[in-house]
Amino acid sequence: MGVFVFLPLVLPLTAWPIARLAEQHLHPRTATRLLTAVAGVMALCSTLCLALLMVVGTAQLPGNPLPDGWSDPEVRAAVPYDEVAGKVAIPALLVVCAACARTLWRHARVRRRGRRALEGLPGSSVAVLADEASYAYALPSRRGGRVVVTTGMLSRLAAPERRALFAHERAHLSARHHRHLIVTQLAARANPFLRPLRTSVAYAAERWADEAAAREVRDRRVVARAIGKAALVSRGVPAPTLAGLAAPGPVPRRVAALLAPAPSTATRPSVFTGVGLALWSAAFGTAVSAMSSANAAVTMVLILRAATPL
Repeated sequence: MGVFVFLPLVLPLTAWPIARLAEQHLHPRTATRLLTAVAGVMALCSTLCLALLMVVGTAQLPGNPLPDGWSDPEVRAAVPYDEVAGKVAIPALLVVCAACARTLWRHARVRRRGRRALEGLPGSSVAVLADEASYAYALPSRRGGRVVVTTGMLSRLAAPERRALFAHERAHLSARHHRHLIVTQLAARANPFLRPLRTSVAYAAERWADEAAAREVRDRRVVARAIGKAALVSRGVPAPTLAGLAAPGPVPRRVAALLAPAPSTATRPSVFTGVGLALWSAAFGTAVSAMSSANAAVTMVLILRAATPL
């Protein structure tokens, strides 16, 4: 395997430039899908290589349940610095698994609590809670989800701004933005180098919903006002894997983008521009990460098969 087993652990650094440039130069829908795909692939590759290193490290521990042949010098020779890398990979992978499990558990808990809180309300696509606290968010479900909003939030918005709020939240549900948020949350837990992509996807998903609301309301300034007002009074969303009009983040940038002309959906950056170079760099890093992890996995399987007594 050589150094190839280590490459997917550091190749997410190649995606850092596109994480910020995609927010500024690509359509929010394109940026969300692109960054989610890059984060997901790189996280899977780095986790796979971490698991391969853990196998080498576990085989060196006394009393381990693995076959004795897996601790042979020929197996350890496949990994550079196997003494250190193999043993460090064990706690690292355990931390990754625990962090990802906690993220999924928190998301599931928030959704369960939300469903229980809405049980006594009419089964429409909008649930209005009698609460003076101001918040609104999209609660996904298998049947399409519901928009959750409080009377406190509605009382602080004018009628056109309320329409913008509902259009924004419906856009989150119809585009299944929570899936993008979950993937990038898990990716950031799997590899800390992917955290910039998590932040960028959270912003791009909100911008995607902003643009969808602006098309439905047909007034970008109304959506901008709704976002500004909601951000001043809202307490945010119950979990980072859910989406809402006043989700934490660079609200002034969202408002400024809505006061500017709508972004073009046909934008294809040239390779000779900054965003084009960053895009190709992220694509190259993702491809190399996938090939390196595949090469390491196949090589390790062949070595372990050869070392396993029949």
